[in-house]
Amino acid sequence: MSFQLGHVGLNVTDLEKTKQFYLRVFGFDLISESAEGDRRYATLGFDGTSMVTLWQQSEGHFATTLPGLHHFAFRVADMDAVRRAETTLREVGAQFAYEGIVPHGTGRQSGGLFFKDPDGIRVEIFAPTGAEELPAPVADAPTCGFF
Repeated sequence: MSFQLGHVGLNVTDLEKTKQFYLRVFGFDLISESAEGDRRYATLGFDGTSMVTLWQQSEGHFATTLPGLHHFAFRVADMDAVRRAETTLREVGAQFAYEGIVPHGTGRQSGGLFFKDPDGIRVEIFAPTGAEELPAPVADAPTCGFF
């Protein structure tokens, strides 16, 4: 048996605001949407394939102290793609966990960006190589583990 992640569903407080954030940062296509009544959602992805579904059915801010989602990550081809994402994230005013691109740990080749979406949900964009010369912000644990 083999499993692949199908999509991620996120509860959000403001569908339009969060939809625009994900469309801009990731370049997703809007696959489907319902903006009517109390069942508002938007499905985003590429070429008709769902990646993220946003459900407007929450209040407040993402609670990192409660059990549940820690973060989710998107892999890109290389550090150039991570740098392009960083530019876009800065343009939209995203809150970063670390200053710029960091490796997944001391001496690790992989690395990327760690940031929050408009509801405070932790997100990562990383590349499998190209970060080995960068200083790790956390010496004794994976960078993605404690942000």
